[in-house]
Amino acid sequence: MSGLPRREAPVAEITQDDFQRFCEFFYRRTGIQFGANKRYFVDKRVIDRIRLSGCYGFRDYFEFVKRDSGEYQTLVNAMTVNETYFYREVYQLECLVKSILPELAKARGSRRAMRIWSMPCSTGEEPYSIAFYLLEHFAGIDEFEVEIVASDIDTVALDKARAGLYNSRSLQYVPTATINRFTTDAGGGERRVIDALRDSIKFTNVNLLDAVDDGAYRTFDVVFCRNLLIYFDDVSRREAAAALFTTMSPGGFICLGHSESMSRISSLFECRKFPEGIVYQKPF
Repeated sequence: MSGLPRREAPVAEITQDDFQRFCEFFYRRTGIQFGANKRYFVDKRVIDRIRLSGCYGFRDYFEFVKRDSGEYQTLVNAMTVNETYFYREVYQLECLVKSILPELAKARGSRRAMRIWSMPCSTGEEPYSIAFYLLEHFAGIDEFEVEIVASDIDTVALDKARAGLYNSRSLQYVPTATINRFTTDAGGGERRVIDALRDSIKFTNVNLLDAVDDGAYRTFDVVFCRNLLIYFDDVSRREAAAALFTTMSPGGFICLGHSESMSRISSLFECRKFPEGIVYQKPF
């Protein structure tokens, strides 16, 4: 028995009310806010999902995505932007090895691992950059156990990060000697991060606003949370700052994007000015 034929969904249209309902739903779930200037971006991706899911218009799809966790994750993957490259804002990596880690090492000795969190890690360029830079420039790398956790809300991006496959554009700011040391030729103009490094980084799927409920996200000494808070409104930024504060060890440091300022978001952190740049510290 072939079953009943599937009905054809009409050409999906999203009204202003639909747009508002969707944005409110997505904001409550992720903390990410879409303004009117993102209307085309939102409409295109939601309409694509309506058609691919076989739903009959926005209302049908909206009810579907609220009850189906798989479709919800697919939607999140479609709505998040993952544009990055290796050694982005490299001055912060320099600050990490010259100022942050030496200060932490002096304060804590070798009592436990140095835990570094890349959140969001997107397709992996940031956590691999951290690993590259530590291995090449941190004088104390052999004296301390360093743990790197890399997290993102986008599962497709995480799959790409785990694969560790990158083109020359992604690697354009990395010295050739470093590329040759930590990647292998994968053909077709692409390079793959060596197995030892890919296996050493723990990639996880997490929503920052849910991380405080997960005991695995605790005692981080350094957090890279760059260019995420710009997508949040003031309320969500404060909630995110509080969540990050909870995940960090006393005395831990957080690095934001160059256009972001924790001082304008939360009073929980202290501003620290190092020769290489400005970062923020959780008080002891």
